[in-house]
Amino acid sequence: MRIFNLCLLFSWTCIFTLSAFGSETPGHKEQNMTKSSSVEFALVGGGCFWCTEAVFEKIEGVLDVVSGYAGGALLNPTYKDICTGQSGHAEVIQIKFSADIISFAEILEVFGKAHDPTTLNRQGADVGTQYRSTVMFYNENQEKIARHWKENLSNQFVDPVVTEIVPAPKFYPAEEYHQDYYAKNPNQGYCSFVIRPKLKKLGLED
Repeated sequence: MRIFNLCLLFSWTCIFTLSAFGSETPGHKEQNMTKSSSVEFALVGGGCFWCTEAVFEKIEGVLDVVSGYAGGALLNPTYKDICTGQSGHAEVIQIKFSADIISFAEILEVFGKAHDPTTLNRQGADVGTQYRSTVMFYNENQEKIARHWKENLSNQFVDPVVTEIVPAPKFYPAEEYHQDYYAKNPNQGYCSFVIRPKLKKLGLED
């Protein structure tokens, strides 16, 4: 009788346990998938990455911004390599954002205001192919949105928009001292005379 009761207790325990897992676990998985699916990445370059990084770090919905290099043939490029203008890479930022808060189209809208898309291989005093205007798309949807954005943007300028739209190549994060540069060096000359006025113009800083 004791053995029968123990077996009966074990059976009911198993049924309860399986039922509990069956009702809760998929819900948790679905919730986690929903959360992760809302996180997307964008890869853009618009001149010195100190500038574009500083802008996007202040945009709601942006989760992280990493300065780096992309678009050249040289493996593991350094800032010294980039500065020669011969490596083929552009200074870019990889933007991690919540698509529930800000869309890729809105990311590009900010990007268009954060730099001059009509100057070829140049942003202000920064001259060279490493400073080219570029949108590097991660999928077909981003490509479609980027081309539509460029077409609309072209209607706002007299000069042609020269922003290249290309598939995202391998991204190389820049050296640590480049990351969060404006936040760490707000009084440095470039930050004071180039980045801060840009942020004020965009209404991102008083």
